[in-house]
Amino acid sequence: MNDTATPTPPRARRQTITLDAGEAEGFAPGDFHMITAGTRRIGVIRLQNGEFRALRDWCPHKGAAICKGIVSGTWPPSSPGELRYERENEIVACPWHGFEYDLVSGAELCQPDAPKLRFYPTAIVDGRVVVTVPATRTEQGT
Repeated sequence: MNDTATPTPPRARRQTITLDAGEAEGFAPGDFHMITAGTRRIGVIRLQNGEFRALRDWCPHKGAAICKGIVSGTWPPSSPGELRYERENEIVACPWHGFEYDLVSGAELCQPDAPKLRFYPTAIVDGRVVVTVPATRTEQGT
């Protein structure tokens, strides 16, 4: 019996594709712009602080088109007699069941251990918002 371990070959780095989501100046905070990559729908949004997020248009709870939900803020827990509204344009509510997701972290607000939103990297290139997504096997030509 041989006790030496067989080395695992390194995993091939997954190919990516870059998508143009439009002029950065054309994004108002809180409005989704929809793009597609094959059969994947991706919502791109500018947050109130000017940062961009690109997310899969799929609610982790039951698969709804999350980008059709209302983008707003939230009413955090507070003391009796105190009511605060915070985080304008950083929360999206699922249009099916009302689950609220944080557009900064991807976490569900009331159940932090629940599955998160899936984000894709964004960048501004020559004044345009670009999104990088993993290529599917079809897009890789394999």
